[in-house]
Amino acid sequence: MKIKDLVVLLGIIGIVLMMIVPVNIHVLDFLLMINIAMALIIILVAMNTQDALEFSIFPSLLLITTLFRLALNVSTTRNILANAEAGAVVETFGNFVAGGQIAVGFVVFLILVIVQFIVITKGSERVAEVAARFTLDAMPGKQMSIDADLNAGMINDQQARDRRIKIGREADFYGSMDGATKFVKGDAIAGIIILLINLLGGLIIGVTIHGMAFGEAMETYSILTIGDGLVSQIPALLISTATGLIVTRAASEGNLASDLTSQLFSYPKLLYIVAGTIFLLAVATPIPNFTSFLLAGLIAFAAYKMQLTVNRKIVQDEQLEEESQIEEVRSPESVISLLNVDPIEFEFGYGLIPLADAGQGGDLLDRIIMIRRQCALEMGIVVPVIRIRDNIQLKPNEYVIKIKGNLIARGELLLNHYLAMSPGIDDDSIVGIETLEPAFQLPALWIDEQTKERAELSGYTVVDPPSVVATHLTEVIKKHAHELLGRQETKTLVDNVKDSYPALVDDLIPNQLSLGDLQKVLCKLLKEKISIRDLITIFETLADYASYTKDPDVLTEYVRQALSRQITQQYVSSGQSLRVVTVGPNLEKKIAESVQQTDQGSYLAMDPIATQNIYHKLTEQLNKLIQSGQQPIILASPTIRMYLRQLLDRSMQDIPVLSYNELEPNVEIHSVGVVNI
Repeated sequence: MKIKDLVVLLGIIGIVLMMIVPVNIHVLDFLLMINIAMALIIILVAMNTQDALEFSIFPSLLLITTLFRLALNVSTTRNILANAEAGAVVETFGNFVAGGQIAVGFVVFLILVIVQFIVITKGSERVAEVAARFTLDAMPGKQMSIDADLNAGMINDQQARDRRIKIGREADFYGSMDGATKFVKGDAIAGIIILLINLLGGLIIGVTIHGMAFGEAMETYSILTIGDGLVSQIPALLISTATGLIVTRAASEGNLASDLTSQLFSYPKLLYIVAGTIFLLAVATPIPNFTSFLLAGLIAFAAYKMQLTVNRKIVQDEQLEEESQIEEVRSPESVISLLNVDPIEFEFGYGLIPLADAGQGGDLLDRIIMIRRQCALEMGIVVPVIRIRDNIQLKPNEYVIKIKGNLIARGELLLNHYLAMSPGIDDDSIVGIETLEPAFQLPALWIDEQTKERAELSGYTVVDPPSVVATHLTEVIKKHAHELLGRQETKTLVDNVKDSYPALVDDLIPNQLSLGDLQKVLCKLLKEKISIRDLITIFETLADYASYTKDPDVLTEYVRQALSRQITQQYVSSGQSLRVVTVGPNLEKKIAESVQQTDQGSYLAMDPIATQNIYHKLTEQLNKLIQSGQQPIILASPTIRMYLRQLLDRSMQDIPVLSYNELEPNVEIHSVGVVNI
């Protein structure tokens, strides 16, 4: 056993023996001073700890000091009652505090007991109880957080183990503190009882045994009782305060002194208000002017010095930030951040800043949130965060939309005007600035506020500039949705489905299809503006046919046929027929003969003359639908649909190409023309 272990063991045994064996007066004085010194050490350590676990021995130490203090009380009580003396320390405290007036000494002692018992001890006990309860309740959540960080790779096994140990120690510590505060409460009650025993017992023993007069006995035992109570209660008060500091200590980066100075005095301007209030009290009330003026001056001077310190710190922080930015630019790794490309960017000239500035009534950010929600509902994709920034290189009223850093669309707005689109019959009284609607390139006019109502009465479609931008941005996102769906975005969609349909996802990926193959199928659907929101049906279909073929084009055709109800509702309104341009047998035969099979899949190889002829005849027939106000749609057989789509991708990308298997049987189809070669 080490010497320090032996000393602690003998000390505990000595404390117990003090309650039984009489202690010499001089030894008792020495032990009383040790008690005061220990109390000072404990409260100073409690003030300088940053974390409660740094003083984890405190609950046990609280029990030992309480036991030591009670042993001293027993020893002093024995000497007071037996010999009418308790040593120089007790007598000095009694005479000094009482100052010849016993009543004053009793009042001071009672105030100390009340402060300790009712204020500090009660509060510490309640805080310790609540802290223990909340610490235990929070343990499962903290354990789950550690497991999540470990699974995400944010911490290693050793760090996870250390954090689990710390959580367990916190629970043990606050649980122990909840019980240890009961010792402090019991010690305060014991102090009051010992006070009564010393006083009443001393009077009886002094008069009956020692033969003292009542007045002499009252004076002698009162001073000794007050001294004994003070010698005991002052250290008890210090340790009770330390208990309160420990259980109320929140996590911080400094000790109590640094936190007080940094947080309590971090607002110099408020100190000026305090100084002014003290000054006004001196002027308006009978409070002594000299004292108040001196205090107000000291507070104002302190506020001035702290303001200088705050300003100096702000300047230093700015200089450090500038230096760190310069160093970052100079560092070899600084160019890495420049390699990142935003999926979608919306840039505008300085004249359109009110669109995005909420302070000027702009609601562009709210509209973009609604656009992302709309795309999720209609297309089934999660649109990435849209980067919004102003660009002084653009014209004041111009805006551009970029996809992965490439310019896709642009437009111009007049903020104090409205965009009016003609119903087909122009009204000569509607005068404005001619332009093109940016999303669909329709002829339109920019009209002012006075013309707006007349234009609406004439049948014009009138929209405000934010709506023009929102519509344009929505159409661009829908048209280029297949470019925004990468493997990472696909993985997010797969994980979302896996939460509800784990068996389906496990059967499909990666057993039958890789994540890249699935992405290709989804992108082909999005490219033709087919919503992928019904991922369950898409995954089920792919799981059924992936064992036969891995060709994304063929798999996409199977998925389209499985989504026939969705595709039908997309192009056919309720109770209406579908007007289409059909592909004749000669053209289907020509396309089928031009298909080339390779190891990587099949593709369409057709000579340019035949291709131009097909374009010409299709345009001729599609114009009939356009002139009648119908949406142009091409209907082909399932075997050649995807090859015809490949043929028309460059010049007729927005024209839907459907097959008979993608339409519900109850749909009435009217062919307005047949394309043959």
